[in-house]
Amino acid sequence: MCAALSGFEVLVMKIASWNINGIKARHDVLLEWLRQAEPDIACLQEIKSMDDLFPAVEIEALGYNVETHGQKGFNGVAILSRKPFDEVNRGLPLLNEGDDADEQARFIEGVFTVNDTVLRVVSLYLPNGNPVDDPRKFDYKLDWMDRLHAWSQDRLLLEEPLILMGDYNVIPQAEDCWDPKTWEGDALFRPETRSRFEALKNLGFTEALRSSTAKAGIYTFWDYQAGAWPKNHGVRIDHLLMSPEATMHFKGCEIDKFVRDWGKPSDHVPIWLEYNDA
Repeated sequence: MCAALSGFEVLVMKIASWNINGIKARHDVLLEWLRQAEPDIACLQEIKSMDDLFPAVEIEALGYNVETHGQKGFNGVAILSRKPFDEVNRGLPLLNEGDDADEQARFIEGVFTVNDTVLRVVSLYLPNGNPVDDPRKFDYKLDWMDRLHAWSQDRLLLEEPLILMGDYNVIPQAEDCWDPKTWEGDALFRPETRSRFEALKNLGFTEALRSSTAKAGIYTFWDYQAGAWPKNHGVRIDHLLMSPEATMHFKGCEIDKFVRDWGKPSDHVPIWLEYNDA
């Protein structure tokens, strides 16, 4: 869409993120949301699909280019874009040569041209990390966050608009969950997790939602169990981080909470920002 600004027109893009918890189960829900919300770029997490089995045809029929980084039955990320991709990078690099390869599909970067400038958008699905006493889980989560920090530090040197979007599996502050005591000791709320998230932001990223509001009780995830949705027992774990160059184009951030009331919903809801090219 376009908006008038000082006598000329400015393109305003809607860039969204949504953990859909399985493309097979949520295919129709995704299509309906795309029709209603009309995002220009949509980052998906937990597609739970191999690349060659991802049902792209109906999504492409809505005007989207589709790129995925998937695996069978677990994880998987995707980017849907009305703009053509200039470049696609799959997988978060390892920290050191000789480190064990990471077979989990959790990271995809799309590069686009917006009015002769570069825009980089990442769809990421950070490890859950539970149970914390299992080093294969919690240590992997912390290692993944360290790798993301190193990658981001390198990308920021390009001084280009960059947006890191996705399910971080991080509850940043006590006001981001319905009952902090319930989450004490959980990998999503452990101090090691939260401090790494803060360190990532301290590289120069701005968190889209918190730059728009400081209100407590804003959530993006409600468990399927124990009546979490009707009781509003949620947490905020889906985040949009913007580089300084991207923040200059930021217009606002919203959450499509209403999608959680649809049939066969994901346990997450979409979160999106407005980005103008002026």
